[in-house]
Amino acid sequence: MSRRTSPQTVVLLVRHGQTPTTGVVLPGRAPGLHLSEEGRKQADAAGERIGRLQKVAAVYASPLERARETALPIARALGLAVRVHRDLSECDVGEWTGLKLSRAQRKSEWRLVQRYPSGFRFPGGESFPEMQARIVSALARLVERHRGATIVAVSHADPIKTAVAHALGTPLDLFQRIAIATASVTVIAYREGGPVVLTVNSTYGDLPAVGTR
Repeated sequence: MSRRTSPQTVVLLVRHGQTPTTGVVLPGRAPGLHLSEEGRKQADAAGERIGRLQKVAAVYASPLERARETALPIARALGLAVRVHRDLSECDVGEWTGLKLSRAQRKSEWRLVQRYPSGFRFPGGESFPEMQARIVSALARLVERHRGATIVAVSHADPIKTAVAHALGTPLDLFQRIAIATASVTVIAYREGGPVVLTVNSTYGDLPAVGTR
């Protein structure tokens, strides 16, 4: 007698759209940062792309404004409400919150951030292993809640990169080699035998078929 396998659960990880400080400042979890005009256009485009998919069960977002504002047109296109999930939030960069990237790059610790992130903790904030554990655990809970369905999770660049690294079995110290652009879509199918990465950093065109198998 053949053994029945559980259906896959597909997660579309979406990075928030562009903000006035993208690529300039480490905003961390500081409140009050909204999408720029270009970011709103990116969010609308992501909504159009994802809205073509069928049977999306839920749209989740980080509690930060830029993520919720990106999730809104996606949810609207799908006829769903945005559900806020705190563990999809950005890395807590602690005392580095609001620091200009040009200044951060001059710090002696910056080499650790890029080459040995598993050994670095932001002063007064999270370590990279803690951030990865948080996002991976959050996704595992959402997969369990929506087993066999397709869902959207709007988050931030570094959490998404560490989730992809985990799914690929890539060491955390290499996660910076993964590129996640603003409003890009990354698709991971969670299956009984382990996760399968279907696409990473997709910014245009049709998304891969995400029906259950």
